[in-house]
Amino acid sequence: MPLYLTDDQQMLRDSARSFMAEEGAIAKQLRHWRDRNCKDGFGHALWKQFAEMGFTGILVDEADGGLGLGHVEAGIVMEEIGRNLTPSPFLTTAVAFVAAIRGSGARERWLPGILAGDTVAAIAVDEGRKHRPEAIEAKAERAGNGFRLSGRKSFVVHGGSADVILVAARGDEGLSLFAVEKDAKGLDVAPERLADSSMAATVTLDGVEVDADAVVGEVGGGEAVLARLLDAGRAAAASEAVGLGTAAMDMTVDYLKQRKQFGRLIGEFQALQFRAAHLYSELEIARAATLKAQQMLDEEAGDAELMVSVAKAKAGRAAQLAVQEGVQMHGGIGMTDEYDIGLYMKRDRVLAELFGDPNYHADKVARMKGY
Repeated sequence: MPLYLTDDQQMLRDSARSFMAEEGAIAKQLRHWRDRNCKDGFGHALWKQFAEMGFTGILVDEADGGLGLGHVEAGIVMEEIGRNLTPSPFLTTAVAFVAAIRGSGARERWLPGILAGDTVAAIAVDEGRKHRPEAIEAKAERAGNGFRLSGRKSFVVHGGSADVILVAARGDEGLSLFAVEKDAKGLDVAPERLADSSMAATVTLDGVEVDADAVVGEVGGGEAVLARLLDAGRAAAASEAVGLGTAAMDMTVDYLKQRKQFGRLIGEFQALQFRAAHLYSELEIARAATLKAQQMLDEEAGDAELMVSVAKAKAGRAAQLAVQEGVQMHGGIGMTDEYDIGLYMKRDRVLAELFGDPNYHADKVARMKGY
């Protein structure tokens, strides 16, 4: 497919851009909730507005009350979220969780709340300091008509605010995913504030008992569900990184056009022009790779997973370059809280780790290509 948006997708982009710029702006959302030390790190009223705009139903089938759109459209919204550093559970809930439960019985339990903007979901996959989904050790043991879950999960974004936590655990039948409700006995959630002021949690499961209905998909069939979840989450996170990097670049270029040194605008210095042009090129490549990955997911292409990792790696590195160049070109003021550029750097560091950092995905691409 051509690497550009259709007319309908451009209309969605324009709608999302104006909404995020007005309702999801840094001063109105991120700084507001950060300065109040909000336990959730985001505003529930804004999440309700997401639902009113139809954003929470982008990946939900029309038969289930959603818009029946695809990953490209979800990426359009994510890029605008990244531009404005808008704190919300859109990535974990409306993208990753919805992608996991599509076609399963769990959708009847959880989709109505998500579509209404009332339900928040969290993803509990990682167990160490780095994203290693292939190394899941949490246990799922048969217990009566259900299962008993034990283990510890780290970096569970929105874990303390979630109504449901999707837990990956291994049993005798293999890997399975379980939708665990927030008030389950034996579930301990310890919230942690991250570098960008967002909230995650360490989740401990001490003999948490769930019934068979909590299984998402088939028992022992969690590998396919997890792959679907991770592909969706990684592609959407790549879009957020592109949006974040683009906003940081725009902010920096605007500053180059205003700041004077030695009687000249610093944007007139050729060395800085070269760096700005290089950054623009890197971000456009990342945007193209991300759009291609999302198109392939929507087409259910067999090698979509490979392109998703290409996109996550490229977008992560382009966003990192954008925030580093931004802070440096701003000079000393770039490190002050008064200027937003530092907030973009903090979000970049957290986002890079979510669903695998650039090194993880570069290695994955190499292995998938036989190196």
